[in-house]
Formats: sequence, structure tokens, C-alpha cells
Amino acid sequence: MKLIYSLLLILSGFAFTNAQKTYTVEGTVQDFHDKTMLENSTVKIGDYTTKTDKKGKFSFNNIPAGKYQLIAKHPLCDDYTENVGVDRDLHLAITLEHHIGDIETVTIHGSHKTKGSVIMRTLDKTEIERNSTENLGNLLTRISGVTALKTGNNISKPVIRGLYGSRISILNNGVKMAEQEWGVEHAPNIDVNDFEHIDVIKGAAALKYGNEGVGGVVVLEPAVLPKRDTIMGSLKLSGISNGRGGEIAANVAKTWENQWFVKTGGSYRKTGDQYVPHHTLQNTGQEFNSFNFSFGKHSFLQGFDVSYSGINQEFGIYKGAHLSSPEDFYNAVNFGQPFYLDDFTYDIDNPKQQVEHHIAKLSAYRRFADFGKLTFQYSFQLNRRKEFDIRRGELSDLPSMDLRLITHSASLIHLIERSNWSLESGISAAFQDNFPNPATKARRLIPDYYRYDSGVFSVFKYKFNSKLNAEAAVRYDFSRYDAYKYYDSEKWEDYYADIFPEFFVNESGSRTLTRPILDYHNFSANVGLDYKPTQNFEFKLNLSRADRSPNAAELFSDGLHHSAAVMEEGNLNIKKETVYNVNLSLAGQFNVLKGLHIEANPYLMISDNFVNQIPTSVMNTNRGVFPVWTYQQIKARIYGIDADAELSILDNLKWKSGFSILKGDDLSNNEPLILMMPARLRNSVELTLNKPKNLYIALENENSFKQNRFPIRDLPVTFIKDGVERNEIVDFSSTPAAFTIFNASVGADLIKNLNLNFRINNIFNVEYKEYLNRLRYYMYEPGRNFVVTLKYNF
Repeated sequence: MKLIYSLLLILSGFAFTNAQKTYTVEGTVQDFHDKTMLENSTVKIGDYTTKTDKKGKFSFNNIPAGKYQLIAKHPLCDDYTENVGVDRDLHLAITLEHHIGDIETVTIHGSHKTKGSVIMRTLDKTEIERNSTENLGNLLTRISGVTALKTGNNISKPVIRGLYGSRISILNNGVKMAEQEWGVEHAPNIDVNDFEHIDVIKGAAALKYGNEGVGGVVVLEPAVLPKRDTIMGSLKLSGISNGRGGEIAANVAKTWENQWFVKTGGSYRKTGDQYVPHHTLQNTGQEFNSFNFSFGKHSFLQGFDVSYSGINQEFGIYKGAHLSSPEDFYNAVNFGQPFYLDDFTYDIDNPKQQVEHHIAKLSAYRRFADFGKLTFQYSFQLNRRKEFDIRRGELSDLPSMDLRLITHSASLIHLIERSNWSLESGISAAFQDNFPNPATKARRLIPDYYRYDSGVFSVFKYKFNSKLNAEAAVRYDFSRYDAYKYYDSEKWEDYYADIFPEFFVNESGSRTLTRPILDYHNFSANVGLDYKPTQNFEFKLNLSRADRSPNAAELFSDGLHHSAAVMEEGNLNIKKETVYNVNLSLAGQFNVLKGLHIEANPYLMISDNFVNQIPTSVMNTNRGVFPVWTYQQIKARIYGIDADAELSILDNLKWKSGFSILKGDDLSNNEPLILMMPARLRNSVELTLNKPKNLYIALENENSFKQNRFPIRDLPVTFIKDGVERNEIVDFSSTPAAFTIFNASVGADLIKNLNLNFRINNIFNVEYKEYLNRLRYYMYEPGRNFVVTLKYNF
């Protein structure tokens, strides 16, 4: 019995000792995608809590054996939860989804700070909503260094530091717009109501978006939807006095906590003939409608979305720009004798432009713990553009130009991030099919062509310390045109037969059919520094070299461009364009009143093969008299400075100012470059109050100085007057006078979720002309305009 008792006591002692056995639980907490060790993370196991040190390490001692719930937390991270069994010493590697460190995009929103060296400006949601009845080109003029190239008062496209057209890339929700953007009168097919912020990257620093944006990139991004069960949206009504029109826009989104979403929206806008001081411009109405739909699922680890957007636009082209005789052309340009009837109408007659643009997109991404993030995107675009000339009889309803452009594009991008560096690389491919409908019974301005594009890029970013960041990027692109084009046989023999004999197909009467196949190999590179020695000062430097393939108009255009009221002549000899760009940014914060922020951005662009378009002659056709614009390749230089200042006078009173000036030189012909933006100065004062809620009162002043640097491109004309032949010179070179206009706006929340915004443009009804309006010879800019917008959010 004593032996039995002894054995029982020994076994009981073993059991008691085992019950009191404790273990050590230790480990690290790090970021999911850049592997940064996260300091001050809270780690909890059962009732025991600790925090990580500077190296992301944590340790628990004397944890009794058992099963526990382990929780790890860090600011701006998703919580990590796991059930663990403690029956031995454990070492755990915990990974958190640390969203604040995600630097996968160069864009910044609102007051967020970028770690890159790109020179960028942003229009936020507030600015877009206050000016939502404007088109994209006019809206972006609120940014220093950006203006608009116009064809009349409805059609405008952005100009960044003197460059426009295919030199500016526009990203619509991640899709690079392909819409025959080579034409000066081809306005971007964008509904600004669809986007929450618009970023403008100046210069060729964002090579991930392609090599053609040598002037800059416009990035349009929709709102980020919340990850919760909710329905949200808005309904907006606007009235527009100039044109006696209005706009209605609506959008709605349904989101779920499981991160699925579906959203849709659209808008419709119609205005009639526009008013300029003292007159109505005949046939300047417009009609615009858009629709978008998307659905998908976005989680941190993976996601996808499918989207569609479509836009239809119809613009009237001012009839006074289509003149029937050389004498009318001479009088209109030299003496300002416009064609005014002053009868208001909503009708849109010939000449006019009808455009539809459709985008379908599929994108998906996946994050891998050690490999990084993979993103795939495919997009399909259909652009259909019809231009109607003033034609008689059965041809009056037939477009003079009918272009259909189909674009397929795909990309695969890889991003890997670590604590002090990131590497983003990708490949892309695109195919375009341009078809000019021969049923127009008019000479086709742009021929049939296929375009093939492929590219590869890599962007490396390195953080030396908290003050200094650097980045470098390289890109290679291949482009091929495969076109079918008819030339006048005489022109082909004189200009191209000896240079491109391999392009000849056959000859039919006075016309020669050719098949130009042109290849372009483009190399681009970029290096940049971002240095912030103190909290109140930042220095950025960006150096870039970018190659751009010539666009279809520069190579092939041949004939009347109806909407622009010009004849265009391309040049098959044009080579790729190479632009060297130096961008500098100096920004400082000063303790003046409630705070003063100043930033200056000087820049220099140089090209030995810059593609330039200039007026060279006047052509009298059976459809009217038009100036002839011809493409040529020259040595060019553009330099200038953009400057911005923002002063908080009081907590609720701010003054903003933006100034831009540039100088463009045609070094080959020792003359100024044509169509360079004149110096501009914009000032605004805004007062915000709390009663009623979100009340603001703003006054703006826009100043455009006279452009005194321009090439002399006057055009000779001959006409008969009073039985005598006259040889005259059309002053096609002189620039408009300087002007100053004032705008004002006021807005507030009337009741919960209901906002009213009222705006007056050109308060004093100033009569002025813009140098960058290609129809400035025949018309003035819009007069006073009242816009009232009522918006309901839900």
C-alpha cells in the first residue's frame, strides 16, 4: 500500500507540474507588401498584451499552455486574428495589410503628399462640382500652366505648357483615351461628372502611362467606394443662361461589406446658340449625353472590375467661319466683319460634328506576400466621328467625314515594394483600326490604317532617408502604321515616289494608290529627385527624354477639316519626335498670417525634330475659302515658369494665385513658335462660413496678356472687286488684345444633403478673343453666363 501511495503522489506531482508549464511566444509584425517592420503594433494573446519595438519584434514570457486568440493591430491596417495553441515555445511572423504604405500610383488626392518627383496639380471634388457644366479642356485651365486649344466655344482640349493633341495622354479610369486626338477640334470625350479628382502631371515624368505624353498626362479617377453595406448617390440639376440650356446628372452605387460593388450614372446637357457681347452666334448649340456602368469586387489581396462608359456629343460649328469667297475671308480676318443673324435657336445645322465614344474595360489584380502585386487590364474603345459640311441637295444629310476608330489595348503590370524601394514594371500592347467611310463622297482626310503598338517599362523608386527620394524609369515602345492612301499622282511623283518607291501599289487616272508601312522604335527615360530638407521646404528635379511616334494627321492628312474650317496637309517624311525635358519645383511654407504656401515650377523643353503645324496658303474650293495648314519638322525650344501661391488670411478666408508664362522658339526658322500660350494670371478670394452649412463666397479674376511673340504667317488672296482684280494680304498672324474677366460664385447646403451653387462667368460681359481659339478670326468668346446647380446627395 505504501508503494501504491508513493506512485500516486509522484503521478499527481507530474500532473501538477505539467499544468503549471509555461512557454514563450515571440515574433515580428511586418507590412504585407513592402515587408516593413511595424513599430508600436499592439499584439494580444488571451489577456496578455504587448507592443512591438522599433524592429517590429514582440515577446511574451510565461504564457501557460492552452488555446488562445491572437490579435495584432496597427494604425491604418486591417486587424490580424488567429487561433493559436501554446504547447511549446512559438515564433510567429505576422503580416498586416498596411494600406498607408501603398505607393502603387503616382497620383495624389486632396492634401495627400506624393513621394515621387513628378510635378503635379490636382483638381479636387469641390472644384469639379462647382464647375461641372464645363468641358474638360475649359475646366483644366484653372491649373497654372494649362490652357485650352479651342475650335469655337464648345470644343476645347487641354494644352500643357504649349503642347497639346497626341502629346497629352488622358487616362480615363485607367484607360488611355484613343479618340483621334490628333485634331485641334477633337475635344476629349469626357464627362467630368464621373470623377472625384483630376490630376495633371506636367512633363514626360510618368512613363508608366506611355511614351506619347511628352507634354503631360491627365489622370481622371472616380471616387473610391466604401467597403460597407450602403447605397449612395446624387442627383444634380443645372441651369445655364448662355445658350438657355441645362444639365441633369445622376449616379448611384450599391456596396456590400464583402467588398462587392455595382454603380451606374449618366448625364444629359443641351444648350442653344451661344451669346457673345451684343450678338448671338448662329449654329453654336450643343447636345451631350453620357452613361456609365460598372461592377466588381475590390479587396486588399485581390479584386476585379468590369466597366462600360459611353458618350454622345453633337456640336454646331459657327457658320461665320465657313466663308464663300476670298473677299469674305479677307474682310472677316482683317476687318472683323462677322456673320451674325442674332436669331436664337436650339437647332444644330450644318456645319456640325457628331461624336460617339464607347469604352469597355476589364481589370483584375492579385497581391502575393513575397512576389508583389500583379495587375491585368484589357480595354476596348470605339470612336465614331461624323463631320457635316454645308452641302447642297442630296448631299446635305451626308457627312463629309465619317471616321470609325477601334482600339484594343492590354497591359500586365507588376509592382513590388520594400521598406525603402519599389519597382514597377509592365508590358502593354495595342491595336487600332481606322476606317474612313467612302460613302461620304468626299476626299478622305485620314486614310484607312492599322496601327500596332507594344511597349515595356520599368520604374524604380528609392528612399535614401526621410528627406531624400529618387526614381528612375526606362521605356521602349514599338509602333507600326499599315495604311492605304490615295495621293494625287502629281504630288506623289514630286514628293514621295523617289523616297518611298516600295509603297506604290497602282495608279488609277490622276490618283496613285499607296500602302505606307512605317515602323518606329521609341526609347524614353526619366530620372528624378525629391528632397525635403525641412518640413516647410521641398525641392524636386526631373529630367526626361521621350520619343513620340508621329500621329496619323501629321503623316497622312490631306483635305478639308470641316470642323476646324481649315485645309490640312500631312507629310510622309516626318520622323519620330524626341523631346528633352527639365522640370524643377521649389515649394515653401511660410508663417505669414495663417500660413503662406508658394511653389515655382521652371521648365525647359528642347527638340531637334519637333512636329509643327503652320498656315502656308489659302485655298479657294467649291465648298468655300479655307487656310491651308501644313505639318513640318523643326528644331524647337520651349521654356517657362508656372507659379502658385496660397495665403490663409484668416481661418476662413483664403487667397489663391496662379501665374504662367512661356516662350517658344522655332530655332530652324529663327522665329517664335505658333500657338504658344500667352502669359496668364489667375487670382481668387474665398470666404467660408458655417451658417448656413458649407457656405462659401468666391471671387475670381482671370488675366490673359497679349502674346507679342508670334511668327508672321500672313496669307495672300486674290479676288475681283468692282471689276478690278485685287491682290491682298490676310493678317493671319496678329494676336488678340489682352483681357481681364471676373467670375463669382456662392454656394451652401440649403438643408441636409441638398446643396445650391450659383456662379457668374464674365460678370462684366467683356468682349474678348482668345489667341488659342482657332476660330478667333470670326468670333468672340462667350459673354456673361449664369449657372445655377442644385445637387441632392443620398
